[in-house]
Amino acid sequence: MSITVLEGKRFAEMVIQGANHLSSNAKYVDALNVFPVPDGDTGTNMNLSMTSGAKEVQKNIQSHIGKVGTSLSRGLLMGARGNSGVILSQLFRGFSKHIEQKESITGQEFADALQFGVETAYKAVMKPVEGTILTVAKDAAKKAVQSAETNDDIIAIVEDTVKEAKASLNRTPDLLPVLKEVGVVDSGGQGLVFVYEGFLAELKGEKLPDAVQNVVSMNELVNAEHHKNVHSYINTEDIEFGYCTEFMVRLEQEKLGNKPFSEEDFRQALSKYGDSLLVIADDEIVKIHIHSNQPGEVLTFGQKYGNLVKMKIENMREQHSSLVDGSEGVEEPTAPSAEEQKEYGIVTVSMGSGIADLFRSIGAHYVIEGGQTMNPSTEDIVNAVNHINAKKVFILPNNKNIIMAAEQAAEVLEQDVVVISSKTVPQGMSALLAFNPSSDLETNEKNMKAALEHVKTGQITYAVRDTSIDGLEIETGDFMGLAEGKIVVKSKDKTESAMELLKSMIDDESEIVTVIKGEEATQEEVETLVSFIEENYEDVEVEVHDGKQPLYSFIFSIE
Repeated sequence: MSITVLEGKRFAEMVIQGANHLSSNAKYVDALNVFPVPDGDTGTNMNLSMTSGAKEVQKNIQSHIGKVGTSLSRGLLMGARGNSGVILSQLFRGFSKHIEQKESITGQEFADALQFGVETAYKAVMKPVEGTILTVAKDAAKKAVQSAETNDDIIAIVEDTVKEAKASLNRTPDLLPVLKEVGVVDSGGQGLVFVYEGFLAELKGEKLPDAVQNVVSMNELVNAEHHKNVHSYINTEDIEFGYCTEFMVRLEQEKLGNKPFSEEDFRQALSKYGDSLLVIADDEIVKIHIHSNQPGEVLTFGQKYGNLVKMKIENMREQHSSLVDGSEGVEEPTAPSAEEQKEYGIVTVSMGSGIADLFRSIGAHYVIEGGQTMNPSTEDIVNAVNHINAKKVFILPNNKNIIMAAEQAAEVLEQDVVVISSKTVPQGMSALLAFNPSSDLETNEKNMKAALEHVKTGQITYAVRDTSIDGLEIETGDFMGLAEGKIVVKSKDKTESAMELLKSMIDDESEIVTVIKGEEATQEEVETLVSFIEENYEDVEVEVHDGKQPLYSFIFSIE
């Protein structure tokens, strides 16, 4: 059996099979995390990103492969989570761009599209690191191009691609010393191999035995989990636009006439019906999300452009009341009206209700629930920015694995959006305190970025597995102290680990130590640490906040 031409329906099945195979192996990819901290979420992020892409493909299965690719790219773009998810979205963004005008593709065109995807992904990463998913994608694409020079069978080309992807994955420890030290291959590269294996299995008519995850239900489950806490921060009566309206329009040339469809004009015209508007379009389908008090009028407006499909209208006031009472819901609170548009808005990310309250108290307009093990998607960040309805917006990711998704959201948004690359909660707080609403955008950006350098971050967490890293022999259950993300101390005792960490971080220039208490820390442990600081560093001021964060017993901010 050989395949020399690949059309859209077959490619769509490849995408779905690739997403399923990755999904069923996501926990394995998570376990390849280099650090033994309980935040190994590469598999989770790649799974949710690919799931989002596959879900869009499922809605638009057709013979035109370019249009299927556009759906994949769009779904991946908005669903991308974490650095690995964003890189995955960029790989297939470039791939899809290369084939967007084609009804079907040859093996050579498939290989060229892989190569174009690699080039797109490398451009999207500020400082590409070899020995990662980028290297695996690059080596696999290079092999695909070589294979296509002598072979027109797409199955054979993809076989060579998968074989080289696996070989490249096994070489990642030679390129990234930390992988060799810990004894694992790159997790992102492994995730990409699972996707490619799914592609190959579909082409060969094989069903992988572990491909059992439904791509739609997983996406819906995570979205529900991700948003379930946000409603408690507003009152039901404060919801201005009560109906969350989602639908798609299948464009009809008869209704469009001689004028081509303009996504920008459509979005502008629809904006008068409500807020939290999101419009995503390709040549055939327009996807709309809007909060409105006139859902019927919104649907009537959309019908002017074509046939309505996949309609969903939900009463957010009822959802909100139910959620506050303890039942689940998935919609976010609505944004202020256009008349109340702010000059500036601040979006930040955090885990723990206490930390969220801290951010709000110092000026954040919207706090996305997320962080370690729960990275928000590009779409989550886009929705948050739209929610606050401001002309100029600063985004504080507060996690190195969220920065790329934030930057991708900034590219999609129409507002003036600046990402301040905060990697920790203390950095985010320091940057936010440097914000001055009376200053211009450029001055604030400069001052907020400078503030990142004026704070040191320490964290106490626990080891989820045995490992040897940076000269430390770590056993499961050890309490580890991280200084700026690097494991510097470990102990069987939580308080001892915290005190040793503080010793390594507090110096003669330190003036303030802020202790942020997590869910697993006790008040007695907090008091012990405060006494330790006061007795050993008499010139240092101590502040304590109950952050209620999971995973990290303590977060220390040292200024």
